[in-house]
Amino acid sequence: MRIHLGTDHAGLEFSTQIQHHLAAQGHEVIDHGPIEYDPLDDYPAFCIRAAQAVVRDQAAGVEALGVVLGGSGNGEQIAANKVLGVRAALVWNISTAELAREHNDANVISIGARQHTFDEAASFIDRFIATPFSGEERHARRIGQLAAYEQDGALLPDPRAGHSENTMTDASDSFDPEAG
Repeated sequence: MRIHLGTDHAGLEFSTQIQHHLAAQGHEVIDHGPIEYDPLDDYPAFCIRAAQAVVRDQAAGVEALGVVLGGSGNGEQIAANKVLGVRAALVWNISTAELAREHNDANVISIGARQHTFDEAASFIDRFIATPFSGEERHARRIGQLAAYEQDGALLPDPRAGHSENTMTDASDSFDPEAG
């Protein structure tokens, strides 16, 4: 499988170790991150390029996934999710790595390099790669809804639309400090 990596300075050491780890397992690894340590570099372009490459490969029929790394993984996940067709999940344990694939058919995961040991991060990545999408109808339906929104902003009908009565009230109107 082809694995695209993106990181900034915070995940650079992990990225190098992960490249060796994945290559030893027979994966083709493509690095979209920095070529040298720069404590002032910015993650968005690195992570977006990795995410774009995953989408391009998948559209071409190439089996590919992505891994983005940073200090917390939060910004990196947000950056990857800006790419049309990417479903990036923040992963912090084995279960979230597995569920990202099984339920969400995630094609990119994000890991906080400052939050985990290398062995933990490698185990999350290994589980992510090894876990297939379940294909269950409810999960496929939800992914389809996300894809529809990406394409044209379509959402399911609002169940509250058309109700003449506002079901939410201003908390200041309903709060009675004497009620006990």
